[in-house]
Amino acid sequence: MIKKELELSGRTLTIETGRLAKQASGSVLVTYGETVLLVAVTSSKGEAEDRGFFPLSVDYREKFYASGKIPGGFFKREARPTEKEILTCRLTDRPLRPLFPEGFNNETRLDINVISFDEENEPDVLAALGSSFALSISDIPFNGPIASVRIGRVDGQLVMNPTKEQMLVSDFDLVLSGSAESIVMVEGKCEFVSEDDILTAIQYGHEGIKELVRLQNDLLSEMNVVKRDVIKKEPNTELITAVDKFVEGKISSLNDPKDKDTRYSDVDNFITLAIDSLIVDFPDFESEIKSHINHLVAQDLRSKTLNGKRADGRDLTTVRDISIGTSYLPRAHGSSTFTRGETQALVVATLGGKRDEQMIDSIEGLSYKRIMLHYNFPSFCVGEARGKFSLSRREVGHGNLAERSIIPSLPAFEDFPYTIRLVSEILESNGSSSMASVCGSSLALMDAGVPIKHAIAGVAMGLIMDDSGKYAILTDILGTEDHIGDMDFKVAGSMDGITAIQMDIKVDGLSSDILRKALFQAKDGRVHILNEMNKSLDHNRATLSVHAPKIGQSSMPVDMIGMFIGPGGKNIKGLAEKYEVEINVEEDGSCTVLGLDQENINSVLDYIKQMTYVPTVGDVFTGEVVRILDFGAFVKISPTKDGLVHISEIKKERVEKVTDCLNIGDDVEVKIIKVDDTGRISLSMKALLKWLLESQEK
Repeated sequence: MIKKELELSGRTLTIETGRLAKQASGSVLVTYGETVLLVAVTSSKGEAEDRGFFPLSVDYREKFYASGKIPGGFFKREARPTEKEILTCRLTDRPLRPLFPEGFNNETRLDINVISFDEENEPDVLAALGSSFALSISDIPFNGPIASVRIGRVDGQLVMNPTKEQMLVSDFDLVLSGSAESIVMVEGKCEFVSEDDILTAIQYGHEGIKELVRLQNDLLSEMNVVKRDVIKKEPNTELITAVDKFVEGKISSLNDPKDKDTRYSDVDNFITLAIDSLIVDFPDFESEIKSHINHLVAQDLRSKTLNGKRADGRDLTTVRDISIGTSYLPRAHGSSTFTRGETQALVVATLGGKRDEQMIDSIEGLSYKRIMLHYNFPSFCVGEARGKFSLSRREVGHGNLAERSIIPSLPAFEDFPYTIRLVSEILESNGSSSMASVCGSSLALMDAGVPIKHAIAGVAMGLIMDDSGKYAILTDILGTEDHIGDMDFKVAGSMDGITAIQMDIKVDGLSSDILRKALFQAKDGRVHILNEMNKSLDHNRATLSVHAPKIGQSSMPVDMIGMFIGPGGKNIKGLAEKYEVEINVEEDGSCTVLGLDQENINSVLDYIKQMTYVPTVGDVFTGEVVRILDFGAFVKISPTKDGLVHISEIKKERVEKVTDCLNIGDDVEVKIIKVDDTGRISLSMKALLKWLLESQEK
């Protein structure tokens, strides 16, 4: 067994190998505080088939036993991955995937299990660290190591790998992945943070990454790791020469400015011609011909872009034409269409009550999610006809990015006590549908009458860089530019600051100068988009849709909650059924009433007010006589309180029998004249008459 420790942010981080899961190609135990992850990597042996892609699978799972909990549900075992687990898989996969050498196509799998969780140290950033080291000590070819850290800011001070408690008061949450030389991935959410502050945080986080990479290298120096040879398929030089001769002088025109369908069609037709021409001399080489031509097309486009000529004719900083529609769906609470170039999102906002919140059962315990953004990417949006059988990890990731972008702008629950669901339907896609979802969501929320703090927009940035160091930063990238480029950098925010950021790069790393330029160029693009959005809708609607539920708020003393709910929920269920509303009471006594009819909501709120009423001497009521005794009558002044009108307090004159003046069911006006220590209420009709006379004389 080999083991190393490092003090990081006042807590001990430990990496060890050689004790558990020894039949895996590489296995590692990562411990931080009392949070423990077991990472195991395996890979198929022998020569792999040429799939055209690297089949890497990352499976991150949080075991409920890690925090001493039993899963909910009928089967009482971990089921399909949660949204958080899927997002962590992506967070781990993205920085690792570019580090496998070209030509290595063996099926490779990373299994990452959280086996202990101390509810203080988040395990997600440890997944990349453990995966990197497991790959480094295995025989699998891997150009690591790398590491990940989380950066927060508490009271103006940057904090590395903050605790969960610290994150509650942090104004941003950045996850960085990188090598000793450079940052390769950024993922984060922010509370309107400036570009300069983001850059400072990235630089700070890189120092922590360097320490973690150094730790891995120290461990590796004690081990004798032998990597597999990567057998690259030697290119057919005769074929390459023949293809080059066929395409000579013809590639450039394929990259003339045109729309997506025309571009793809022209390239496909050209490839078909090339195959028809060359297949006689090179039978069974269709895929190689196609691959080489696509490579030449990409290289030509990269060269043109570096010289300022993009695929659709724009310059490097121009955002595509934008078209916006609002109130698009007549029955939706809020809706918008956002079209940027050939990317289009239909976003729908739906408002609900407390019971519409998403319940999440995790190793952290039960929690509830009030804000949800769901992203759908059907095959027709890219002109394809393929079945869809489950939610893809891409859809989860893009939806989460858009959700993180929007949340900082939403009002607090106390100010707007609704559950909010946003659904982004991607109808067309040619670059950055996630950022179109951000823009469309902001517009749909305003269309729904949600009082957001600021409008939010997002833009995707790209990068083309050659071997000499020459580069071009692209604003609002196309799908083609994303595919052939060296960076996918998405930034969302308001006029004042960033709310979400996501960066993946395909090159070895970015200089701080390039990163700075990209961030500020993204700001210019974001501001332009926000100005276009403001032309359509620059603030939230004054009222909610007539189809949206209405909400009323009230409160009650904590000791009255049980009485209000009633035995087995009898009282609250009866009220909800009678008035066709949803009633929710929190532990602190706060109460919300949701329904479509405002009068019914008001009736319930009035009932709550009456039921929770604290009797005060001098208050006046109209109440119903509910019981008559020889010495007086009991009058109901609230749903839960009666008071006694003594026979002497009925009239100024002497009353011989109560029934001479009052009958059960009579409505009478009374005034509270006394509340004793036991809570018994004395009422008077006589005192009220005197009070009314005095009021008239005044």
